[in-house]
Parts: sequence; structure tokens; C-alpha cells
Amino acid sequence: QLQLVESGGGLVQPGGSLRLSCAASGFTLENNAIGWFRQAPGKEREGVSCIAGRDAITNYADSVKGRFTISRDNANAKVYLQMNSLKPEDTAVYWCAVGGRPSSGLCTLVPDIGRYLYWGQGTQVAVSS
Repeated sequence: QLQLVESGGGLVQPGGSLRLSCAASGFTLENNAIGWFRQAPGKEREGVSCIAGRDAITNYADSVKGRFTISRDNANAKVYLQMNSLKPEDTAVYWCAVGGRPSSGLCTLVPDIGRYLYWGQGTQVAVSS
């Protein structure tokens, strides 16, 4: 049974760090794309980062480049999102989702349920002083 479980969210001060984890089961990480998405109150869901394929090719939204790092632990079937230099605008519910391996090699950040078929339950991140 395919399952994704996020953890690691919480309250952090601006400039702080958090590491989100996505524990996967029921499929092989390197054969798929794993994306991190978020939705802030009153805003549309947006893609944050993704990683795909055996070469672990990554993609980042411009708003998080240089601050967030996605990584993958194939042996333990986990995908991480290291978030540094957090800003209040990073406050959102964060989800991980799994999709098929992209033919181009580069995973998409579009939160399209047609591309990312399975989603976790989400974890709340709040950045506030």
C-alpha cells in the first residue's frame, strides 16, 4: 500500500531552520518523483521542491532557492526538506507527494494531481517571532 507521512513541522522564529521528513512506503523512491508543496492561508497551493530519478535531479521554486535543500535517503525510503533562513512567508501547510518519473528528467513543481497522484496528510510550518 502506497503511503506518505510527513513530519518535522512546527513553530520557528524568522531566520531559523526546520527539517521536514517524508516517510514513503509501497513504492521505490528512485523510480518516482517526490515533490514538496505548500499552501498558505488564502493562497493557492504551490510547489516548493522536487527530486526524481536515479540521478536525484532536483528542482526548486525561486522563492526558496539557496535556502531550502531537498534530499533523499533511498535505503530508509525518506525524502527530506531542509529549510534554512526561514521567513514568515514560508508559513504554510507542507505536503509531500509522489508522481511518476519525468521523461525529461526534471520533475515539475506544478501541484497537479494528475502528475502527483498520492499525497501525505501535511505538516504545519509556522514562522513567527
